[in-house]
Amino acid sequence: MTVHIHPSIDNGVKPGSGHFAGGTLVCKCADKQVKVGVKGDVAHNHACGCTKCWKPEGATFAVIAVVPRENVSVLENGDKLHVVDAAATIQRHACKGCGTHMYGRIENKGHPFYGLDFIHPELFRETGSAAAGFAAFVSSVIESGVKPAEMTGIRSRLKELGLEPYDCLSPALMDVLATHEAKSKAS
Repeated sequence: MTVHIHPSIDNGVKPGSGHFAGGTLVCKCADKQVKVGVKGDVAHNHACGCTKCWKPEGATFAVIAVVPRENVSVLENGDKLHVVDAAATIQRHACKGCGTHMYGRIENKGHPFYGLDFIHPELFRETGSAAAGFAAFVSSVIESGVKPAEMTGIRSRLKELGLEPYDCLSPALMDVLATHEAKSKAS
C-alpha cells in the first residue's frame, strides 16, 4: 500500500533548479483566481503535518516554505482574500472562493519568524523552486484523523522520499527559535 503524503512529492521530491527567480502563486478557483507574486527562491521548504496548514484534497501533509515578507505581493483579486484565524500566530490569508491558503504572515514583531511569509510552493505556476528538505510536526497528522498505527508507515515513506521526519521543526529552525529566546532574555 502506498502512503500518500502530498501530490507534489508523492512521486518523488523534485530538486530545485538552483536559480529560481520567483513566480506567481495561483489559487484553485476556476475564474477570478487570486494571484500572489513572490520574488526569489523559497527557503526551509518542508512537508508539514500541523492541523492549521491548508492541504490539497487527498494530502496528509501540507508543503510549506518561507520567503521574505517584502518579496510577497498580491497581484490580482486580493479582495477575495481573508484571514482564516485572526488569533493564530500565523495570519493565513486564504481565498474566500476555493479556500486555498495563499500566504501566511506573522504580524508580531517580537516573534523569531517575523519578516518571513509562509507559502505553498506547489501553487507556483513556474517550476524550479527549492525542494522540500524535511517533514515537520509529523505526529500532528493524528489530530487530523490519521490512525496512530499508520505512523510507522508514514515516517518510513517520508524517509524514503528523503524527508527526515520531526515532531517539531528541523534542527536548524529550532536553533533559530532558541537563539531568539536566548537573545531576548539577555536584553
